[in-house]
Amino acid sequence: MKTTRILAVTAVCAAALGLGVAGVKLVTPTPALADDAQAPSPIKVDDFRLTTADYHSIELRRMKDASAIVLITQQNGCPVSRNTAASVQALQDAYKAKGVEFMLLNSTPGDTHADILQEAKDYGYNLPILMDSNQLVGEQLGVTRTAEAIVIDPKTWKIVYRGPVDDRVTYERQKAKADHTWVKDALDSTLAGKPVADAREEAVGCLIDFPHRDKLAYSKISYVKDVAPIIEDKCVACHEQNGIGPMPLTSYEKIKAFSPMIREVLRTQRMPPWRADPTVGHFADDKSLSGDQIKTLVHWIEAGAPRGEGADPLAAKTYIASEWPLGKPDLILDVPAYTVQATGIVDYQHPWVLNPLKEGEWLRASTIKVENRQVVHHILTGYMAEVPAPGAPANEERWGTSVGGYAVGAESEVEPPNTGTYIPPGGAIGFQNHYTPFGKQVTEHSKIALYFYKDKPGLIMHGSVILNPNISIPPNQGAWEQKAYLTFPKDALLYSAFPHAHYRGASSQLWLQTPDGAKKLLLALPNYDFNWQRDYSFAEPIKIPAGSKLIAIYTYDNSIRNPANPDHNRTVPWGDQSMDEMLYTALHYRWVGETSAAPNNYDEALNASRFFGIFDQRMDGKIDKAELTGQMGAGVLAHFDQIDMNHDGYIEPNELAMAMAFMGRHHHDGGGQPQQAQAKPQAPAKAPVAAAEPAKPQKVAAASTTSAKTQ
Repeated sequence: MKTTRILAVTAVCAAALGLGVAGVKLVTPTPALADDAQAPSPIKVDDFRLTTADYHSIELRRMKDASAIVLITQQNGCPVSRNTAASVQALQDAYKAKGVEFMLLNSTPGDTHADILQEAKDYGYNLPILMDSNQLVGEQLGVTRTAEAIVIDPKTWKIVYRGPVDDRVTYERQKAKADHTWVKDALDSTLAGKPVADAREEAVGCLIDFPHRDKLAYSKISYVKDVAPIIEDKCVACHEQNGIGPMPLTSYEKIKAFSPMIREVLRTQRMPPWRADPTVGHFADDKSLSGDQIKTLVHWIEAGAPRGEGADPLAAKTYIASEWPLGKPDLILDVPAYTVQATGIVDYQHPWVLNPLKEGEWLRASTIKVENRQVVHHILTGYMAEVPAPGAPANEERWGTSVGGYAVGAESEVEPPNTGTYIPPGGAIGFQNHYTPFGKQVTEHSKIALYFYKDKPGLIMHGSVILNPNISIPPNQGAWEQKAYLTFPKDALLYSAFPHAHYRGASSQLWLQTPDGAKKLLLALPNYDFNWQRDYSFAEPIKIPAGSKLIAIYTYDNSIRNPANPDHNRTVPWGDQSMDEMLYTALHYRWVGETSAAPNNYDEALNASRFFGIFDQRMDGKIDKAELTGQMGAGVLAHFDQIDMNHDGYIEPNELAMAMAFMGRHHHDGGGQPQQAQAKPQAPAKAPVAAAEPAKPQKVAAASTTSAKTQ
């Protein structure tokens, strides 16, 4: 009985101190003991990139213009972390204008994105929270406890202070006011260019478990049994003779030579070139490394990359990239050669070749081989029923069926079993070639390998695009968000998505919002990379109920911290060239119940929703005047009162549809009237189009395409 009363009193006191919350996971802070495991503190911080809890990402070295950087370790449920939040927020408010960056570092793998965002909302964390799910950053920093601040000087990347923010919160106690303000003092000294007087104080937060920190365990990682199989499975396909990788990784000696670089590109998420976040969705063609594989490689390298015993399984084989990785082609098409100048801007090229097919064929796969990967950004293709005049360009509005596409890392397109695209006989094949000069004049002569089916598929696969040609990105903005959506008029199945932006693209997300308002994240690219673009095919098709929205959300980094940014002082519009920008997510789906024998025209209603989805930035199904921004918005705003027929201050979808029908979707009158956005397929996404009947090949707009599929 006495023990019960003591526990009850303790609980009441803890609650009064704000050190525990009923019904919420509570991590008990453990006092520092002499035998606590102490990790060594590094002098300098190695570069890293981590995903944030809200599915963006941050690379440390890109913050070199900051006056100081403060990392504070955090863990859900830790009362010390929670009670330090107010002090951290006060510091952020005081030093943000002085160029100091504050971030939380969560190295607890069990804390999910959703849980961390809820914790942030509940306890007032208003700063980026870095997800160190593999614990590699925490290990390198020597982290052992929560609520530890690590102050970094970006001029040298040295740690100038580590320890508690202040002494207001300690074990099961807190004071109204701190007597020691260690982080504040460290920041004042650093900003003044002076040494920090008190550079180390003992952390007082909750212990964080780092089960793989033991350096002795690293030395037990076997090159033969552990490392080589990962390299062979995930790396050699590119890093082999004639492969797209810059160096071969086909023996221990070659891997050892590049081991420091391998560690760096893994920590900064430059490799592997698979950008989908592993916590969102499942994909049929997943090229990523698992967390365990990443840790194995990094820990092995940190142990000195020991050779160990046993024969080298990589050196025993010969790895040479095949000219045609899908096997002998049924047909090879030559893309007309083009000499790319050493510098400057090359307009999109639109050459064409005659279609050599005498009979129609169903396409099951294609591969595009380029000679100079540095100069070819992407290649798109399209069948044309009419042969252009000699010397005339193969403009996209004349295209029908695609015969393949190319972007670095996405050279081949292989349909799922029994899926095909019909290529009619005769006519021509047009190309859209995007070349980017790299300092040396070269002549590019690409080729396309085609692989055909024998039998006709029975269902139709469609393609459309979520896009926003009204985007305008202000200068010197590091995280500018833009969005757009399509509304599906009927039940559909979504098979894949291909996000595309240019140099300033920073992140991309694809959300499903069903008619009941529920939202689900389908695809997240926290670290969008212009150099590595691809189609992300879902392991299982996603059900899209009628009336649902597919929402594309992009962030753009138009700041000096983006090393790929051509001009951070420029307002960036939509445009074909990489110096401009795009919001463009290509979708591949089919309508439930449709067959090739009985096709429908649901695409027309789907694409009619695009214009509304460009302006409805609040995603509430109505457009007010404040949402009508940009050049396109000005055209609609000029006629707002006429379009708003019920005069409720909003434009609803039916009102816009009636206005569009009245003025003509494709009407260009030069007077600023609203018009349906017409987009060329400038993104390197496959855009297959198939005829419902081989004798009558379809001709469709670039923003809406179809191909056939049989389950």
